[in-house]
Amino acid sequence: MFDVYKVREDFPVLKEVTYLDSAATSQKPLPVVAAMDEYFTKYCGSYGRGAHRLSRVTTERYEDAREAVAGFFNVPSRGIVFTRNTTESINMVALGTEWRKGDHVITTVVEHHSNLLPWIRLREKGVEVTVVDSDDRGVVSPDAVEKVVTDKTRLIAINHVSNFFGAAQDIRAVAKIAKKHNVRYLVDVAQSAGEMPLDLGALGCDFACIPGHKGLLGPQGTGILYMKEPEQLRPVFVGGGTVHTVTTGSFTFDDIPSRFEYGTPNIPGVIGLGRGVEYVKALGVRDIEAHVNALARDCARRLAEIPHVEVYGPEERTSLVSFNVENVNPHDVAMILDETKKICVRSGQHCAQTALARLHITGSARASFACYSAKEEVDALVNAVAQIAKSFS
Repeated sequence: MFDVYKVREDFPVLKEVTYLDSAATSQKPLPVVAAMDEYFTKYCGSYGRGAHRLSRVTTERYEDAREAVAGFFNVPSRGIVFTRNTTESINMVALGTEWRKGDHVITTVVEHHSNLLPWIRLREKGVEVTVVDSDDRGVVSPDAVEKVVTDKTRLIAINHVSNFFGAAQDIRAVAKIAKKHNVRYLVDVAQSAGEMPLDLGALGCDFACIPGHKGLLGPQGTGILYMKEPEQLRPVFVGGGTVHTVTTGSFTFDDIPSRFEYGTPNIPGVIGLGRGVEYVKALGVRDIEAHVNALARDCARRLAEIPHVEVYGPEERTSLVSFNVENVNPHDVAMILDETKKICVRSGQHCAQTALARLHITGSARASFACYSAKEEVDALVNAVAQIAKSFS
């Protein structure tokens, strides 16, 4: 049975605040912090570039993290590249693909800016971009995606979970569409990795872009790019660590995945991420999913019952709830919650302006939950929002 109170013992900051902003970044468990501390205090060395013992241990632990990630998502470790974040991972695909004028990309209106702007910018190269609409709950119909596929379509890029609506897309149905039309398929799993079961091998996507610092409980500045066929992507950056031979006139790339990991990597971050993946695996992703979804759905239902409060997204939502209080700026809502109750929520546009524009709003407050979130925190939020709504009505 999932014991959230035992889990919370690994997150000391939760004794100080009610943290409901895990969709932006998660808190880190003590084992992750310990793994990073051990790197700095016991074997700090450079990755892959030394014969001495500290470098060897560093390289081994770094590659252990790669194996942990690959096993977690059921894919070959060769296709796992460590990046700084999901944004970098998506841009590596956009910039590393050999585009031709007239090529076509499909994305959606409910994407985070990181899975929208790189494709829009391709229009400068003559690439056509179609942005598929959603319904008012933030759900994109796979049929709507298939209707805009043409013989020029080269890539479909879609999120698994909307970071504003909390709506889960039918990524398996879209995968079948991509395979049917021989189109590459990129999935942004920023809001689902570590909180929903994800078998990327079975899904068959060409690319998956994954943050380390959210549901996987790793440190900020870590991300993952999974590539099913990495040979088809051109490295965006070149330099130390990416090449095999160099002359004054040419160079050859190193093996995969090294050719994609330029310069000195975030070694302690990757080691911490590997420990975070192990931590999540031990808790059980299905148990985490059931826990956070139950909290979010209870929160959404209770907030919607408060007069002058509007909640966005589907009833069968995932781990987050976006809402507004009538006559109150969402930033003011967040500040009042923080200053009066030490409740931390997100406020603003959530890097999802096209999703907000679809509902003719310019911002919202957002509460989001993680494996360490407790029912009492939902109670505290709902009671505080009710007080705010009553005060400004």
